[in-house]
Amino acid sequence: MNDYIDLRVDLKPCTSDMTDLMASFLADAGYESFVADEKGLDAFIKSDSFDAAAMEGIAADFPFDTAVTFSSSLVEGKDWNEEWEKNYFKPIVVGGRCVVHSSFHTEIPEAEFDIVVDPRMAFGTGHHATTSQMLGFILDTDMNGKTVIDMGTGTGILAILCKMKGASKATGIDIETDATDNARQNAVLNKVTADFITGNADSLSGLESADIFLANINRNVILNDISAYSSRINRGGKLFLSGFYTADIPMIEEAASKCGLKIVKTTEENGWAAVELTKEYAQEIDNQTFQIKKGISRHHWQ
Repeated sequence: MNDYIDLRVDLKPCTSDMTDLMASFLADAGYESFVADEKGLDAFIKSDSFDAAAMEGIAADFPFDTAVTFSSSLVEGKDWNEEWEKNYFKPIVVGGRCVVHSSFHTEIPEAEFDIVVDPRMAFGTGHHATTSQMLGFILDTDMNGKTVIDMGTGTGILAILCKMKGASKATGIDIETDATDNARQNAVLNKVTADFITGNADSLSGLESADIFLANINRNVILNDISAYSSRINRGGKLFLSGFYTADIPMIEEAASKCGLKIVKTTEENGWAAVELTKEYAQEIDNQTFQIKKGISRHHWQ
């Protein structure tokens, strides 16, 4: 079983903007999951990846005029499903149409789409604004017969909903083996068939283009890899993006336009943005010379 470090970060004063930004910095440093409160947040990283010096640098460079203090403790490998149930993960309803809950919940609201997710330490329970907005885009889209690629799939929740809504094929990619293993388990729980690949954006070179491409990751990763995403979207297809702030939309739009992608819809929740783009023209790429910069393919949010 995997051991994790629970990094406790206290911010004084503390606002939601501050905790969101701190979580973003920690995500860039490899932290996987975050639980925020009124005083700061807890961040989780695999014990063998923990670097105290890196955290000291993040605290020293934090741009807000606030005091940053932190401490760490070892969380020994355990039944993460039980931990999520006890402390963090409660059933939610997204868009009035989709309920997300675990296999061990008993009081479950009724909804058109019922998704079972046992998240372990993987990203994607629908609770964070980025995931809920991506679920909303999927709910509003005709998925019947569509092919889907889900970059940074985490628990597989987005790919699973696509399949529930009639997608003919869904392929999820994540850099963490634990995540893709968890996504496969969640697909079985929901009685849907989806493929899950452990890898980063380089893995796209072996896939056929899709009608719908999903990426709920991080601004810097998106900017780095958006050309690769575009190369695997059919002309007239859609790209759904989230994992960044509303203020980041202009730079996302600028990078997207260079790849034949046009923003047609934006949403915002608690400062977090999501955008829907369409592929306006074909991007010519030779698979044998397909090269893209490597980048972390996902970041976790509760």
